[in-house]
Amino acid sequence: MRRIALFLALILSAATCLAGGPPAPRAVDLTAADGTKLRATYYSAGKAGPGVMLFHQCNRDRKMWEALAPNLTNLGINVLTLDLRGFGESEGTAAFKLSPEEGRKMITDTWPMDVDKAYAYLTAQPEVKKDLVGAAGASCGVNQSVQLARRHPQVKSLVLLSGDTNRQGRLFLQNSPQIPVFAAAADDDNGAVEVLQWIVAYSRNPGNQFYRYANGGHGIEMFAPHPELTTLIVNWFDATLLKTPGYAPVNAAHPVPKQNILVTIDEPDGAAKASAMLAEVRKRDPNATPFTEGIVNLIGYEHLQEGDNKGAIEIFKLNTVAYPTSPNTYDSLSDAYVADGQSDQAIQNAEKALKLLESDTTDPETRRKGIRDSAEQKLKQLKSGNR
Repeated sequence: MRRIALFLALILSAATCLAGGPPAPRAVDLTAADGTKLRATYYSAGKAGPGVMLFHQCNRDRKMWEALAPNLTNLGINVLTLDLRGFGESEGTAAFKLSPEEGRKMITDTWPMDVDKAYAYLTAQPEVKKDLVGAAGASCGVNQSVQLARRHPQVKSLVLLSGDTNRQGRLFLQNSPQIPVFAAAADDDNGAVEVLQWIVAYSRNPGNQFYRYANGGHGIEMFAPHPELTTLIVNWFDATLLKTPGYAPVNAAHPVPKQNILVTIDEPDGAAKASAMLAEVRKRDPNATPFTEGIVNLIGYEHLQEGDNKGAIEIFKLNTVAYPTSPNTYDSLSDAYVADGQSDQAIQNAEKALKLLESDTTDPETRRKGIRDSAEQKLKQLKSGNR
């Protein structure tokens, strides 16, 4: 009788779970390679289905996804959210609290290992289809989403909100037209629209979608003024992971921007090609600036960090042509000449930056001070022969 009662109780419990929908979320404790304790939350759909990893932005933690994740499990998608180290309930120091070099190393080297630990947990769950995974990220979570897809071909769909990725990630998107990308950003988010348009323009998937809002703020902040965005994301994963896995139908109402001059810059001899494109544009409008100074500056420093000094020089030179009155473009070009061992050219451009600072009314004082300090320090070292 006891066995029969226990059997009936198990049946009743299972029936109750089925009637009530997916199981309750459960906290997950993970241990990183260096022993750091990480905390995640697993949202089981209660049945076999795809998996999705959600990456928080760097002014939040995994709890930012608490409203979205259950909507995915209701569809039959299993979800894992992770607190990056130093955020939420995970141990460690947040990357932005470290020195620039230590922070960069954590983002590029340590976070991916932590993410892979979480990914291994997700794909080890018996109900998760290991060959069908999606990833979504906001702000700094965008790069983690793209890099996860780069490391794991099982990632078939991406959602990117108000963020960017590095050159490695951009080239991955360019070489992975099979992965559909959904993206959204707001105009009042300090250039986020242009940055994300630049990133998504690398992808050639015809099903990509880009939603541009006039306002809404950064990342998850867009959910409040635009509640339909949550529904759009849920529908995106429904389409690309459940209904037509790895495929998104073309939506002409929300097309992704076409490949642009910023994408060209990353190509072999890209600066020369972009320079010709800039010249052509300025035949029609002498004052046209088809790209943002800051993005080109970022690309230049990425090439510099990779040891491509010659390429960086050409990219920074392109920026001086497009923005001839900007002190920062000449200071950056001076950095590239220093790296390449061209002291005379480095001195000339550092002096040019200081000269332009005298009449600069565009940059705020803090930025002007940073440029001035950088240029003066280089000049002091170069002219004394202490490089």
